Amino acid sequence: MDLSFYRGKKVFVTGHTGFKGSWLCEILLLAGADVTGYSLTPPTSPALFELLGLRKRMKSLEGDVRDFGALKCALQNAQPEFVFHLAAQPIVREGYRDPRGTFETNVLGTVNLLEAVRETESVKSVLNVTTDKVYQNDGEFGHAFSEDEPLDGFDPYSNSKSCSELVTHCYQRSFFAGGGTAVSTARAGNVIGGGDFSPDRILPDCVRAAQRGETIPVRNPFSTRPYQHVLEPLSLYLEIAARQREDRKYEGAYNIGPDLSDCLTTGELVGLFCKEWGEGLGWQARPDGGPHEAAYLQLNNSKVKKVFGREPKLRIQEAVALTVRWTKNYLAGGDVIAETVREIGEYFKTE
Repeated sequence: MDLSFYRGKKVFVTGHTGFKGSWLCEILLLAGADVTGYSLTPPTSPALFELLGLRKRMKSLEGDVRDFGALKCALQNAQPEFVFHLAAQPIVREGYRDPRGTFETNVLGTVNLLEAVRETESVKSVLNVTTDKVYQNDGEFGHAFSEDEPLDGFDPYSNSKSCSELVTHCYQRSFFAGGGTAVSTARAGNVIGGGDFSPDRILPDCVRAAQRGETIPVRNPFSTRPYQHVLEPLSLYLEIAARQREDRKYEGAYNIGPDLSDCLTTGELVGLFCKEWGEGLGWQARPDGGPHEAAYLQLNNSKVKKVFGREPKLRIQEAVALTVRWTKNYLAGGDVIAETVREIGEYFKTE
């Protein structure tokens, strides 16, 4: 992905104050894009959005994707060419605690975004970011989901993202098929990286335990997930949006995850983290009797390889090492912006 493609382009990002949204906005700003963000206030404190000083470096609008009028007004005022839809309630356990709010944000929010796009002629390329958890997962060990398999997430978060996919496909066929706006979805695996302070995510939980000098509790050490560094899916989001803008044959649904050799259990991931962190850090299994979460999940990433000629750049060991380096730099009071820019620069040099 040649980031110079986005130089001078108008880009609209929902969910820009979140972890992935902040990394995406930083990349776009470095590329020279004109970026407008629409989101709730940062979901954590501290927040990567604030640490990067993004509020002062882009047009940042506070708003809820459930508020159609405000979202439509923001989009039409921005007149973007590209839209990246990241706004979501992204936590599985929060979905169990607040299923109605999760469905409202993740389903109605998608409807509102696509309705606003319908009424904004400047938009030529839309990417809706969902999740690897959209598939009907019966827990079959060794099965990696392909894009043509049934969508039926089990829990409220996963199911709401399945619905978001269906809404997007409906709008693409019903309203955008004969027009000038290309629409795709991206089903990304679990992301890690510096600046994630979210609750109920494994590496942020590891960092919090390390800061307290405690053994890391791991509730589901044998669950397998397609972990990847945050720059991996973001680089493909940018490529999908760019390529479909130039040729609508690139529209579609795409799995974005690591090779199967880099899918590992949560216990193995935490073991890598402990080794990279040092200081005698360790972990122990500590099931907490929480709600159902899939024990096994892998993605078949062959479509993005075939369509875009892309291979994953970072092995899981490198992804963990980058996460630890960013985090230790932050905890030591280092220059967070410089570290983030350096990681982006190193990654895209290899593109």
